[in-house]
Parts: sequence; structure tokens; C-alpha cells
Amino acid sequence: MLDLYQARPRFYRRPWFLATLTLLLILLFAGGLWAWVEKGRWETKARSFDYARLREMESASLIFDRGGNVLGRIFTQNRDQVPFSELSPHLVTAVIAAEDARFYKHHGWDRIGIARAAVTNFRSKKSKQGASTITQQLARNTFPAQLPPNDRTYQRKVLEIFVAREIENQLSKQQILELYMNRVFFGSGFYGAEAAARGYFGKRAKDLNLSEAATLAGLLKSPSNLSPWRNRAACIDSRNYVLQRALELALITKEEFDRTVQEDIVVKNRRPIHQDSYAADLVASQVEKLVGHEAAVSDGYRIYTTIDANLQKEAERALRNQLATVERTASYEGQKFADYDAKWKAWSKKPAGPDGEFDSIAPPDYLQGSVVVLDNTNGGILALVGGRDSQHSDFNRALLARRPVGTAFKPIVYATAFESGLFPGTLVKDEVMDNRQVMIGGLTGILGEWGPERVDNRYEGAISAREALVKSKNAASVRLGMMLGKDLKDSLARVGTVSQAAGIESPMRQYPSTFLGSSEVTLMEMTLANTVFATGGVRPKKPWIIARIEDKDGQTLYQAKPELVRVLRPTSAYEVHSCLADSLERGTADRTFTDLGVKKFALGGKTGTAYNFTDLWFLGYSSAVTCGVWVGFDKPRTIYRGAFSRDIALPVWAEVMQASFADHRPVEIARPAGLRNIEICASSGLLACPKCFETLQNAETGEEVQRRTTYFEMATEEQAPKDMCDIHGGGIRSNVRSIAAGEWPRATAAVDLSAHTPVTMQAPTVIGDFDPYNSTLALNNAVAARALTGQLAPMDNSAQVPAPTEGAGPEVRRAEPVNAVETLGPEVPIKLAPPKPIDF
Repeated sequence: MLDLYQARPRFYRRPWFLATLTLLLILLFAGGLWAWVEKGRWETKARSFDYARLREMESASLIFDRGGNVLGRIFTQNRDQVPFSELSPHLVTAVIAAEDARFYKHHGWDRIGIARAAVTNFRSKKSKQGASTITQQLARNTFPAQLPPNDRTYQRKVLEIFVAREIENQLSKQQILELYMNRVFFGSGFYGAEAAARGYFGKRAKDLNLSEAATLAGLLKSPSNLSPWRNRAACIDSRNYVLQRALELALITKEEFDRTVQEDIVVKNRRPIHQDSYAADLVASQVEKLVGHEAAVSDGYRIYTTIDANLQKEAERALRNQLATVERTASYEGQKFADYDAKWKAWSKKPAGPDGEFDSIAPPDYLQGSVVVLDNTNGGILALVGGRDSQHSDFNRALLARRPVGTAFKPIVYATAFESGLFPGTLVKDEVMDNRQVMIGGLTGILGEWGPERVDNRYEGAISAREALVKSKNAASVRLGMMLGKDLKDSLARVGTVSQAAGIESPMRQYPSTFLGSSEVTLMEMTLANTVFATGGVRPKKPWIIARIEDKDGQTLYQAKPELVRVLRPTSAYEVHSCLADSLERGTADRTFTDLGVKKFALGGKTGTAYNFTDLWFLGYSSAVTCGVWVGFDKPRTIYRGAFSRDIALPVWAEVMQASFADHRPVEIARPAGLRNIEICASSGLLACPKCFETLQNAETGEEVQRRTTYFEMATEEQAPKDMCDIHGGGIRSNVRSIAAGEWPRATAAVDLSAHTPVTMQAPTVIGDFDPYNSTLALNNAVAARALTGQLAPMDNSAQVPAPTEGAGPEVRRAEPVNAVETLGPEVPIKLAPPKPIDF
């Protein structure tokens, strides 16, 4: 039998192999089918995302000053979106080197990067290198709810890859980079490259150099830990790592690398990123009223304001330095700014407690101040300082603090007087006044003379209204105020009408002390009111700070429309201005052009010291701007005895005004046509005559000399006196009030009273030294007051008239007990003749 050899089949024909292959093919098919189904499922899920949100980023609304400089921001996330063309090429290079070297080679996710990161992490036995691409990071930042960063599950990572792939399908690489650069967080509250560049380096993102760009790119790994303000050394190391990666990827040259790693990191001083000042805070609050809170913090508006950045800085600096000088005064006993600031800084660094809450800190109690500068032509706010430090206290004292304005209110009183027909030559008495007529600081004694702001102030007797305002005489100003109406109520009503028309909305007290500024008003109100003296009697309808608001596309959403309103006649406004100009030359503010070195332009101003030295004011102006300054404590109390406005508030005003001259050049304030100069006798306040002379004795020779008692004063035709001097020229002053025909009193029938029996005194009028109504004191004061002309006037309210240095009047004798019965004897009827009838 033939034995044939049967060869063994090759392995791939063997049953076990075929079975295995079949199984593998089935599994591969099933796996492919499953992968295809899963891929479709994940793609469907990824497509369900709203990719329009990629461009919907919360952008900070930027606040600009009048020169286009950023003044502050309003935001939830501090971001300022810019197009790709506004990004520095160095920044693009640095970010790609630091975050995604294969950015231009992958389609949303990097397989090679994932493998490399896995090997690196396996070798180091820790998660040392990530594999997320820039596109994946953009996906996480855009959809934090669907792709939460703290979710490290397989499902979230797969979904992230598919979302990244979908982003790559819809956007170009350049668009992805633009959105990433605008959205990513760079630490310290800065979202996006533009905000980070401005915040860290004070420049636009397009102007960053290679070192600055690498610094920002290095922050992305750990923005808080690598901050140049918190950990400078670590920040430099991170920058150098980015530069090394860029060199390895041939994105920069060796020369660029060597030069850049030797450079130091130069960052700007850290500042609060929400509102940098009281001015920015006011803008933010007004914008929110105009467009709503949500739109203000997220829609990226461009808000253009009236603020002058240079003037704002000068106002802040002048107030800060001047109040620091006051705190070094030996008489000052209050809290000091430096002490509170140290306490506040220590408090701000304390961590939160176990419950997540922070300990509170007491509000500051140091000396405060505020400054307002307005544009006279339209009311735009050029500078606004609401306190010494907005971080210590956000209370805006310039807008919200109502305080007694003190003697700075007098120009309103004198403006009312000139509107009512009086003129700067009207005579008023500068003599002792009973405080019961004024009721300021109490109800007894005599009125103090703190208004002149000097310890050598003397009573001068009859003086002109001009001199009373220039020298800020208290008693004379009250007497002038009482002359304005038919009675006190009418006089106060007239002053209230003018003050309200001038822009003072705070209510006026219905007491004579209002003439001395006892009513509480705000600095903004007083500054607005004083613009009328620089502009011929008109003022802006209201102060404003927002010029216009634009959206991201440059469309104007809001445009300010300033208006002017008439308050005074031009002649009355100029008369007050001439007095306030004299005040700077020879009055209470005579330091202005000498000690303080202000250039001699056409300026006017008035000091203001409240009773008991609690509040100090200065209000002054040029033709271009009006500036107001206030100094005092939040809880009113004496700053120190003798703390005058001329020494504390005036220097701040002088520095601010000096700074305003460069961009807000003053011009001469024009004199209106209705005013003419008339010769007035200083002794009578009436028209001068040829005999208006007085005889004086030469102190050296003893010879008598004649001196003319006249001067020239401005007045309108209606204001000018009509009578000749009644002291030197024999003129007759008319004091007769004109009475309408229907108002004449009618005669009553005369009654023949045959006899009147005197009342018999049953007891002494005064027993011993007891005088319950101070009648003797009042009489003594009245007599002594006449002798005080030319003598020193007390600054504070006093219980008694101070004795004159020489030539005191006779003392009034105290009443003595009198027995009327013994003196008069028996009762004797007194015959009185009937009155004669009145013949009209």
C-alpha cells in the first residue's frame, strides 16, 4: 500500500487560529461599531453646546477721564476685550511655548502631547505635566458648568476633547487664540491679556515686549502663586522657563533669549482694580442707574467723564499733604492718618475666621477733608475728592456730608443784599452784638468775632458792606442780613430764596445764625453756588460727571446736555465778585498771592470757619473753574482752638487753583455795563459833598491836617444813594416810609381822662444783689459796647463785653432798694389834659 505523507496546514489555516481571528474580527467590528456609535453620541452632545457663548464674555466697563486715560473699571470680571491684531506677537509666541507647543498641528486635542505627558508623569510618579491644549482650555473656560475643572472623570475629559474638536471645526486658529487671550485669568483680578497688561505693566497688550509677554504667559500655570507682587523670584523663574521653551521650539533666537533672561521684571504699583477713587465710584453708581447693574458690570461700556486727571491727582495730593501737616501741629489731639493706616493694613492681611467671615475694623476717626472742582461754563466735575482714602472709608464727604458752612456762607447773604437794593457802600455797624439776637453756640453773652480769622481783629464802628464782607465781620454781617426784609422772617426768606436759586437744596435754619452759616450744606452745593460770582450771575443747572457712554461697537447710548440757569443780576454778581477779589488781596485770604504764591489772575474767594472751629471751608474761583475745600471730623468736634480756614483749607485751594491754570487758563471777569462809580462819604454812606473832610492830628508834629473822607464805590442807578452826606454837607437823610392812601391810620375819639392815680410800690424793686434777669449786666454791656470801637473783639462768644483797654464808659449802677411810699408820700391825683384831635 502506498503510504502518502499529508503536510500539516499552515498556522493561519488551523482552526484555532481561524476561530481566534474570527473572534477578533467580531470584537473589532463590535468595538468599531461601538466606537462609531459613541463617537456619534459624543459629537451630538458636543454639538448641543451653544458656541455663541465663546464670544460672550463679561467685559469691564472702562471709565475714562477727559483726556482718554483709564480712571477706573466697573466689572464682575475685570476684562477688556481686544482683537487679535491688538495682541503683541511676543505674547502669542510666549503663550504657545508655555501652553501648547503643537497648537498649529493638532485639531483640538494632541495625541502626541497626551502620550508624552503620560510618560513624563509615569516616570516622575506624579502629575507633573498636563496635556490640555489651548482649545481645550478655552472650552473649559467658556463652559464651566458643563465642563467643571474639578471634575476629573473619564466622561468629562472625553466630552472636553469633542467640544475642543467642535471649536476647531467652527473657528480658525487665530480666532481661537484671540478668544483664549481675552478670556483666560492672569491673576490679581485680571481677565484677558489687555487687562493684565494694563494692570501689571501699565501698557496696552499690543505694546508688551518679550520679557513682559513671557511673564504673563508664565502666570497661567498658577496665577496666585506666581504673581510678581507676591512672589517675585518665582515669577522670574516662571518667565525664564517660558523663554527656554520658546528657544527649544525655535520660536525665538539665542540672542533674544540671552538678552531677555538678563532683564528685570518691572511692574507698576499695585492699586485697587474696582474703583480707584471717589470720582470713579460716583461714575459707577450713576452708570448703574442709567443702564442697570448687570449691563454695567458685563457689557464693556466705554464711559467718558469730565474728570481732569492732572487736577484730580493734584487735589488728592494737596489735601493729603496739608492734613498731614495739621496732624503735626502741637495743638492737634485727634487720631492720625498714619496710625490708622497701619492698623488698617494689618487688618486687611488677616485671614478669614473658621466660619469664613472677617473681623470688622472701626471706621477712621482722623481729620478728614474733601475737594470739588467744577467747570464754570457747564458744571462738569473736573476733580472730586471725597476723603483722604477711599479704602479706609467709601463715604463721599463732598456729596453726602452736610456740615455748617460757617462764614463761607456770607457771600450768599451779601448777594441777597445787593439784589435787594443795597450796595457795597451801604453802612453797617461793626459793634458788639448781643448773642440773643443771633443764637449761635448758645443763647447768652455777646457774639464772637471768629469770622475775620485773626486774633488782632478790632471793632471798627460803622463800615461799608464791602469792608464787612472782605474782613468777614460777624456782627456787621448779621446786621446786614436783618436789613434785607421788613422783619427777620422776611430777611431769612430772601436769603433762602437766593441760596436755593444758587443750587443749595439743603434747608436753611430759620434763625439769625443762618447769616453766619449755621445751616448744614454739602461741599458740592456750596461749590456750585459760588460759580455764579465768576459767570455774571448764571450757574450750571447741576454738576455732572458723565459726558457720554458708548457700547462696544462705539454707538453712543448717553450724551450729557448741560444747561445754565440765571440766579443773580450780572451787576449783583460782579459786586460780590469785587468784594471776594478784595478778600484775596487784603482780607481774610490775604495770604493767597504772597505766602502761598498763587499767580495773580482774576480770582475771588472766601474763607469759612464754623463756630467753635469744627468745620473749615474755602470757596473760590477763576473765570474758568470754581474750587471748594472742606476740612473737619466725621463726628463734629473742635479741630483745635484757633484752627482757621486761612491756615488749613486755603492752602489746599491755592495748590489746586495753581494746578488748574495750565489747562483752564483764567481770563478777566468782565464788569457789566449797568455799574458806575460814585463818590461816597465813608462817614455817612451817602453821596459825597465838597465838605466831606475830617481833621486829623499829625502824631509827630501835632499839626492838624484835613483828609478827604470819600472813596469811589460801584453801584447801579437803582442802588446808588439819592441824598447828599448828612454829616458834612447838611444833607437830610430820608427815613420816611411811603404809605399808601388806604393804609393811613384813622383817628379815634379822644377820651377825657380826668385823673390817674399812681400805683403805690409795696416792696423794694430789687432785693440785695439778686438780679435774676441780668438787667444790670445788659445795661453795663450796652454802655461798654459804645466804648469798644477800635478795641480788640473776642473770637468766641462771651458772657460779658470785655473791658476796653482805655477810655471805658461809665459803669451802670446796680439798682438799690427803694421804698416808694416813703419817697412819694401820700397819694396825690395827677391831672392829665385831654389830647388834641389829629388834623389830617
